[in-house]
Amino acid sequence: MTTTRADVVVIGGGVMGASIAYHLARAGVRDVVLVERDELASGSTSRAAGGVRAQFSDELNIQLGARSLEAFGRFGEEIGHDIGLHRVGYLFLLSTPEDVASFEAGVELQNGLGVPSRMLTPAEARRLSPLITTDGLLAAAYSPDDGHCTPEAVVHGYAAAARHHGATVLRHTEVTGIERDGDGEGGGDTITAVVTDKGRIATDTVICAAGAWSRAVGAMAGVDLPVDPLRRQIAVTEPVPGLPPTLPMTIDFSSSLYFHTEGPGLLLGMSDPDETTGFATETHDRWIPRLYEAMEHRAPALLDLRRTGGWAGLYEITPDHNALIGEASSVSRFLYATGFSGHGFLQGPAVGEVIRDLYLGRVPFVDISPLNAGRFAADALRPEVNLV
Repeated sequence: MTTTRADVVVIGGGVMGASIAYHLARAGVRDVVLVERDELASGSTSRAAGGVRAQFSDELNIQLGARSLEAFGRFGEEIGHDIGLHRVGYLFLLSTPEDVASFEAGVELQNGLGVPSRMLTPAEARRLSPLITTDGLLAAAYSPDDGHCTPEAVVHGYAAAARHHGATVLRHTEVTGIERDGDGEGGGDTITAVVTDKGRIATDTVICAAGAWSRAVGAMAGVDLPVDPLRRQIAVTEPVPGLPPTLPMTIDFSSSLYFHTEGPGLLLGMSDPDETTGFATETHDRWIPRLYEAMEHRAPALLDLRRTGGWAGLYEITPDHNALIGEASSVSRFLYATGFSGHGFLQGPAVGEVIRDLYLGRVPFVDISPLNAGRFAADALRPEVNLV
């Protein structure tokens, strides 16, 4: 490693780190260094389902999602990479009066922020997603602007563009410590360097975008980032003849079963309430009976499909299932963007903008102060309802 100093060290080579590095370098920040202990996109990003949406219950998540959708839409032109974007929409299937009321309120909020979501009847939902059954369905929520794309392509696109603008990307470089001294303003700590297994990088600014591994990175700087890893699994099926090319990302909200096209077949998954937090990413079949039960209830046609593959990855969850975005007050300067609880990939472009502006002292396009990590100590939780 020849890099010995940097203006900014970004830790984590997933979508968040790559987006942040790109936005900083494009803004003219010199000596931006992105550090990844493995390959780019080798963590949670590469194991994401690839969904992109603005259908959330939290106003900040709606704004971050919508802003990111705009960026995904111009990615090929701006970044020069094909990310396989399919704007086929997200379709939430709702089977309880409480969920219907919640999504009706969400649609009203989304519409007020420019998101073209709308409520549908069960029959309208089935026309969009013909693999489902409408038994017990009360309504659905749909936004045509949502969809899915290829997570790895987004990361590599951002990383290449960051390099083009002068950033350095260090792969296979593990961060082992963050050095601080106690001479900061007001007597607080000041970051002086990032220590890696390849050498020391002198810097006064660290940005943590380490996803499920963020708690350990924060601890190196004396910052509490309450992020825990949780395994989630995905299955891929054999080709499905006659799949409509416009099949939306379809989510049975009560069970969390979801599916979308993946090549000629389907990608599908759901949450597993029996999973416990930890870094295990091997696949297992304990979740399959519950998956089959959900499919039998909502999309019995899926039961006839042979599984041809799948994988497991990590959600980075926080106590209120909402992100941690901000800058630590206890040490100068430590910024963070983590804990997205399953919606980090889809917010990557917008959060890259936000962190760039926080670093430069600009006012971001949205006030993200409610997502500061200090909200838990202040008992100011900000729960997100529309989780998958």
